[in-house]
Amino acid sequence: MAHFPVNHPARPIYRVLSGIIGLYILVFGVWGVAQTAGESLFGRGSHWALGLRTNLAFSIASVIFGAFLLVGASRRSNLGHYMNLTAGIVFLVTSILMMSLLQTEGNFLNFSMSTVIVSMIFGLILLGTGLYDKIGTPEHAEQERQRRNHPVSEAHR
Repeated sequence: MAHFPVNHPARPIYRVLSGIIGLYILVFGVWGVAQTAGESLFGRGSHWALGLRTNLAFSIASVIFGAFLLVGASRRSNLGHYMNLTAGIVFLVTSILMMSLLQTEGNFLNFSMSTVIVSMIFGLILLGTGLYDKIGTPEHAEQERQRRNHPVSEAHR
């Protein structure tokens, strides 16, 4: 069973960081939708928004994911914790998948290598923020701290 730190002191910083990433993705998506409006959904044109190549499908997905991350960053519950973990995994898997399809006709989201790198960095950051922004009662936090500090003694009782 995974033991995530509960009530980590840097939790507000991690929430702000995931909110900034969500805001960037939302602005990128809106800008991309404005630039690719009227184009085909999975077009392979040369549209760029905020330094990343895009098409209409990727821009719409970015608007949805950016809003998703902003909602998660604004919640003061464990919903943000689970949303960041999920978004981090989705970004990492998507970046690896799109890197493998980069020079093929299967590049349906019109990724470039810079888009792959940014997606991978965002995925790693979101996964990291998801690992440290779990909240709980002070008793639960103390229990986790005790378990972490004395793992051998607890296992032999």
